[in-house]
Amino acid sequence: MILARPHDLVRLADPDAILAGTEPAWVGAALAAAPWAVIRRAPAPAGHLAAGVRGSARHQRHATLIPAEAVAGITRPEDLRQAASVISPQTPALAALRECRPILDGLGRPWGPTGSVGFELATGCPATTQASDLDLIIRLSTLSSLSCPAALAGQLCRLAARVDCQLETGHGAVALAELATRPDKIVLRTSHGPRLITLEQAMAMS
Repeated sequence: MILARPHDLVRLADPDAILAGTEPAWVGAALAAAPWAVIRRAPAPAGHLAAGVRGSARHQRHATLIPAEAVAGITRPEDLRQAASVISPQTPALAALRECRPILDGLGRPWGPTGSVGFELATGCPATTQASDLDLIIRLSTLSSLSCPAALAGQLCRLAARVDCQLETGHGAVALAELATRPDKIVLRTSHGPRLITLEQAMAMS
């Protein structure tokens, strides 16, 4: 059984096998250039993975279901962390990834890039632009295990590109920027959609 989590990138053994013929024309071209898809935060029937295909344009995102047997390999965001030290920072987002490594390594938690940065590092296909954000995830057992989220958010705000950092737990994810403000209620992103819960509920989840 393949254990894939949101933001993991899956390499497809046969991209044509997942095409139904009803998807936009760009999907087939995108998979031919880079036979990869990203796991979505959505339910999927047994034997399938909820995934999305990225196109070259920002608006080109296609949701699909992938049979588990079509997956040839998985690259997780935390697998890409090491690349932060060796990449050539051709865009601000890649430069920000290099800058953030000592900050996030100091947390002692699994972390890694997602979005266009993660896709570029995993596939070798250019995906970032001069306007790209740096999307990150930090995996936590509980939200309360992260001390001083406001201080961390402040450090990430000073990097070369805008940073969108998600805190991933077994129950879902919350935005670091939102948690840093200590709101009364917070959005928890789950496989069944976003839930608005109290901050106390979020911090108590284990």
